[in-house]
Amino acid sequence: MIAPLLELEGISKSYPGVRALDGVSLWLGRGEVLGLIGENGAGKSTLMRVLGGVVRPDAGRIGLDGRVRAHLTVADAQTAGVAFVHQELSMFDNLDAAANVLIGRENLRAGPLRLVDRRACRDRVAPLLERLGADFGPDAPVARLSIAQRQLVEIARALSVDARIIILDEPTSSLTLSETDRLLAIVATLRAAGTGIIYITHRLGEVVTCADRVLCLRDGRVAGELPREEIAHAAMTRLMIGRDLQSLYNPPAGLPGDGGLQLQDLVTTAFPDRSASLHARPGEILGLAGLVGSGRTSLARAVFGIEPALSGSIHLDGNPVRIGSPRDAIARGLYLVPEDRKRSGLVLDMPIAQNVTLPALNGHAWMGLISPASEAQAGEAQRTALRIKAPNAAVQVVTLSGGNQQKVVLGRWLSLAPRAIVFDEPTRGVDVGAKGEIYALMRALADRGVAVLMISSDMEEVIGVSDRVAVMHEGRVAGTLERGELSEAAVLHLAIGQAA
Repeated sequence: MIAPLLELEGISKSYPGVRALDGVSLWLGRGEVLGLIGENGAGKSTLMRVLGGVVRPDAGRIGLDGRVRAHLTVADAQTAGVAFVHQELSMFDNLDAAANVLIGRENLRAGPLRLVDRRACRDRVAPLLERLGADFGPDAPVARLSIAQRQLVEIARALSVDARIIILDEPTSSLTLSETDRLLAIVATLRAAGTGIIYITHRLGEVVTCADRVLCLRDGRVAGELPREEIAHAAMTRLMIGRDLQSLYNPPAGLPGDGGLQLQDLVTTAFPDRSASLHARPGEILGLAGLVGSGRTSLARAVFGIEPALSGSIHLDGNPVRIGSPRDAIARGLYLVPEDRKRSGLVLDMPIAQNVTLPALNGHAWMGLISPASEAQAGEAQRTALRIKAPNAAVQVVTLSGGNQQKVVLGRWLSLAPRAIVFDEPTRGVDVGAKGEIYALMRALADRGVAVLMISSDMEEVIGVSDRVAVMHEGRVAGTLERGELSEAAVLHLAIGQAA
């Protein structure tokens, strides 16, 4: 038997009051894709930090690069050809794509000053971006790239080191279906070349497509393993949460009402020559699908007043409203749960309570002074109602899992009186169990008469959760599908600009 490329045996790691890993064993063969699944907090990140040399385990051994050792350093991992593509992107916004890909490994000019040879760097990175099908070049400023484009820069960085082991942590969380398919094709090419890949994702459909084997962690232990022939959604879900997960779709409590959020011929800066119209009715979840770059997020930002609408109108419950800023939207009960919760939705170093009360500080102040007791009460109410996993509302948001951070964003708006809420990629980076809770919260909002507009790149989510789906193509709504018409083919048909 050929020795595995990587072998972790009996890895354990404890922190004060928490046993993050408890005797976890894992092996990876050459030219194999291992799907690593588990809910947030299951131990996946800690295990990968052990492999990357960032965390020293309390027990166990690591076989890597022909050597067995008790722990690794970061230098050990890098020397052995271990590369990471992290879910939370680590970009230098003031540099271009090429500089971010080659940071610390730049081509230098000959001479005493040893200056960076920018042209040589761009020439090295251009083929990598072309291989990924990127629609931007190596000289593109990262500050101007979307989240999906930044993700491609991260992947190009891993490809640039010719790694023997690549860990992909939620690599498609911000990619469209076509970009995801392209990435999965790249994964297949790397596997054929003998690269070992650990593929971490909450999108189980991708695991079904690309994984040769699946390992599931739950509560810091190995919950089970699936060979290729047994990999299926239901089997993986049972391993992750210990039970079968019901269908994503929960029907509405009643028929949708009149009013809600209506956009009429709205023109955004992303597509100044196109207009979009849609109607999210009270009591329903309207999905908004489309390829990245189709104008969905720009439409959401215009609705919330983050960027201007060039023309068109917004109606709320039948009445025209003028939204010139987020303050205007909030005052009218129109809220946005943004795509990038960490950069745009939360103040990470502040506690739950202060994040929840940010949009309505006047309601927690007396004579101009904020009442900590009032803030704490509001935060605790939302922590309890949304089952946020934290001992109290004084816990800093940065310490929470992705799903619980998303609940804090929701708690902010639920503490007010929402009339319409736009969810932009509501479950990005969220595990299966937390997804189900977020879907239930969205349905509860709709059943209370709130108009819910859900933007998502996850086809399973769009089809599984929505009552109707509007599909955007290049700045306009190409068509709207009723529940009975929903299918992946029907959505894609509209997304690529073909008439319904």
